[in-house]
Amino acid sequence: MSGQIALTIKENVKILEQRVGLHQSFDVLFREMEFGGHKTGLLYLNGFAKDEVLTEVIQRLTYLRRGELEPDALKSLIGHFIPHIQVEEVSSMDEAINKVLAGGSALFVENQTCAIIIDAKKFPVRGLEEPSTEKVVRGAKDGFIETMLVNVSLVRRRIRDPRFKTEMMKVGRRTMTDVCLGYIDDIADLQLVESVRKKLADIQIDGIPLADKQLEEALIRKGWNPYPLVRYSERPDVVAAHLLEGHVILFVDTSPSVIILPSTFFHHTQHAEEYRQTPFVGTYMRWVRFFGIFASLFLLPLWFLFVIQPDLTPPAFDFIGPDKKSNLPIILQFLLSEIGIDLLRMAAVHTPTPLATAAGLIAAILIGDIAVQTGLFVNEVLLYTAVAAVGMFATPSYELGLANRIVRLALLLSVALFKVPGLVVGATLFILLLTVQRSYNTPYMWPFIPFNAKAFLSLLIRLPVLSVTRRPSINKTQDSTKQPPKNTN
Repeated sequence: MSGQIALTIKENVKILEQRVGLHQSFDVLFREMEFGGHKTGLLYLNGFAKDEVLTEVIQRLTYLRRGELEPDALKSLIGHFIPHIQVEEVSSMDEAINKVLAGGSALFVENQTCAIIIDAKKFPVRGLEEPSTEKVVRGAKDGFIETMLVNVSLVRRRIRDPRFKTEMMKVGRRTMTDVCLGYIDDIADLQLVESVRKKLADIQIDGIPLADKQLEEALIRKGWNPYPLVRYSERPDVVAAHLLEGHVILFVDTSPSVIILPSTFFHHTQHAEEYRQTPFVGTYMRWVRFFGIFASLFLLPLWFLFVIQPDLTPPAFDFIGPDKKSNLPIILQFLLSEIGIDLLRMAAVHTPTPLATAAGLIAAILIGDIAVQTGLFVNEVLLYTAVAAVGMFATPSYELGLANRIVRLALLLSVALFKVPGLVVGATLFILLLTVQRSYNTPYMWPFIPFNAKAFLSLLIRLPVLSVTRRPSINKTQDSTKQPPKNTN
């Protein structure tokens, strides 16, 4: 059977030719040697093998004399002669191949039905650098990269707690992507951990080459809901803070982002910079960010409503509304400007960095100015669209900002069609949509709905560290205290 390791090296070569394309794929190599009177074969991938380590192992084995591996060659090799810290024995060809495809090297020994896995691997990696989407003025500048072991180490460096557990599993029948489930076992809700573990094991899919995003869709199965039900972070300090609050995290190999769950709407509105400043400054920054998020949702629909129904405009805001007529309806101007901003955003992503600034200037100065001068657009349309766009970009979560944009377009269309009832009904449906959402049985609008006064206060105000004595109740943590009780004696 192909699942078994053959007794002879020649038979194993035939199996490997069928299973992994040995002698067909240029990067699949099989080095045949003889050590201590035993024929051996070393299977490895050329791009993953750590040459200096394997060379050291082979050099040590060349000193073996005939008979030194008796009576049990495998036990002798593992226990005495392979100078490497990560060595294990596997009993099936399937397991050996999977280990090699994950970067290890498999040593087959003649007349042995097991193989030795030497975990001497290296992956092409980039250096640690600050995440572009979660920058801070002060604080750590290291961020996650595409190698999972490095990412786990960055978090482990910040949480030196033996109860921080990391469980490895594989997802994808063909990609066999490494996924690591992380949690602190005396803080996290173990029912949540078991639920996540079971759902990961139940995922039946060819693979997740796009890593974390495909894993999220397979795990959450939220369908067409535009709002993110998990939080992504590229910062080890942010992930460590969530672990201490009782969250569960998922590392996915080849992804520089870590999935944090459960998450609420307000988790996506927080940023590490708030905790890198004083509580007063952090609170101010949080309120400015809330204003930006509110503006990105409701500024354009409200202004549009005042334009099409001037009798609703308060006397103090009589200046609101276009002074000149344009050749295009206001709603069409909004839609075109929104599409224009999306095109600019996509162009900035696909444009080399030195040219991105020039492209932005061309769009802002030439296209915008000419559109106003020719009478196609109104100045105020571009102004309020720009303010709403700034509010979207000020949203810490990229996914939340995009979802808010979809809601803003829907509210604009509802105001255009139904005026005041359209705005009222649209906003109500928006709140109801968020209220009924749940992230792993966690209310999405907590602590606003259902209302929790203490948690809502900590949401509005960035409290001093020593004032936060308990973990969020929504996580159902085993240990809810973040600080030992004060001694009153």
